[in-house]
Amino acid sequence: MVEKTVLANGVRVITEKIPFLHSVSTGIWVNAGSRDEQDHERGITHFIEHMLFKGTARRTALDIAKELDAVGGFSNAFTSKENVCFHAKVLDTHLPLVVDVLTDIFLNSVISEAEVERERQVILQEISMIEDIPDEHVHILFQEEYWRDHPLGWPIYGSADTVSRLGRRDILHYMRRTFHPEKIVAAAAGNLEHHAFVDLVAPSLEVLNSTPEPSRRLPPTEHPIHRVLRKDLEQVHICLGMPGCSQAHPARFACHLLNTVLGASMSSRLFQEVREKRGLAYSVYSFTNSHEDTGLLGIYAGVAPQQVEPALQVIRDELVRLAEEPISEAEFAAAKEYLKGSMYLNAESTDSRMNRLAKNEFTFGRHVSLEEVEALVDQVTPEEARSWFAGAFRPNRIGLLLLGPAHESQIRAFVG
Repeated sequence: MVEKTVLANGVRVITEKIPFLHSVSTGIWVNAGSRDEQDHERGITHFIEHMLFKGTARRTALDIAKELDAVGGFSNAFTSKENVCFHAKVLDTHLPLVVDVLTDIFLNSVISEAEVERERQVILQEISMIEDIPDEHVHILFQEEYWRDHPLGWPIYGSADTVSRLGRRDILHYMRRTFHPEKIVAAAAGNLEHHAFVDLVAPSLEVLNSTPEPSRRLPPTEHPIHRVLRKDLEQVHICLGMPGCSQAHPARFACHLLNTVLGASMSSRLFQEVREKRGLAYSVYSFTNSHEDTGLLGIYAGVAPQQVEPALQVIRDELVRLAEEPISEAEFAAAKEYLKGSMYLNAESTDSRMNRLAKNEFTFGRHVSLEEVEALVDQVTPEEARSWFAGAFRPNRIGLLLLGPAHESQIRAFVG
């Protein structure tokens, strides 16, 4: 059962009671992420994510870790393009403790100058680590190119240059500007009572009273360029993308089903054609990135330098076939079962349930049940999915980036 309470200041509290479990996952969410940063603030939301665990007036960083470890709990945080979340999972009997810890770090973090300097070095190492993982880094580089000069294309962690210049004053100003009550959701899923949870979080969160500065998210412009970034690597990492669907787009389920057929599973077309039949890659898949006002349908493959052109040709052939030829009823039915199965299996996790509560609230302003999603998935026909893709698949709207020992001439295998 899902219940929602809106506090007097606009903070939303949403819970889902799952009485047969012994755990509760809870999170404090803010509808603000890296796309809400200004140019000089790149990486600041992610910086804040780190800083809020570094101590409050009541607890040191070690105290925070010890209190949760002592009850077998787990806590963490993450930053996305559009949200930041501070969350924890504990046995239901320890819910009062975890709420006290989370609200304390969210509202009362000291953010000392010394900790800012110390954590800056940690984040700089994190940036270096990601840049040393090419199959992750290529996605970041691709989005920087595809959504160039727009915050949605900026790396969530910022850059070494911007992170080196951020200070305590910048952090506090950004939080005052973006962490206001109307953008905050406290969500929890597991063995709990809604009104008891409200009673735990309200005394702390309802005292928030900040006036948001006027701000509006502007959709990005696509820059589907073709580029090679040469780097001394063993493989060439291929990333390409085209327009996808936003989080609430009417065709979003057609897009997700199309993605499943194309490359989201071991039986998908790309996995079978690129890896199983030709042995051109170990890792090949398609993916969707959905945001508030835009989306991306993409493909990744890591291949040997001499296999770039054959791999790109196979990928192009599969995209053309998907746009021009009907999808069989059997293949589409299997894609539906894959999508629904993944959804229901994920729903067995209280973390996943808690995440759904907050994300649906931000996107739709209401709870969207699993049964409603299943019905919408079942309504999509193979021709609707193919037709949507035929509209999205335009050569002049596809971006392509090669990272590694590649050459511009190899791109011609794809662009023709």
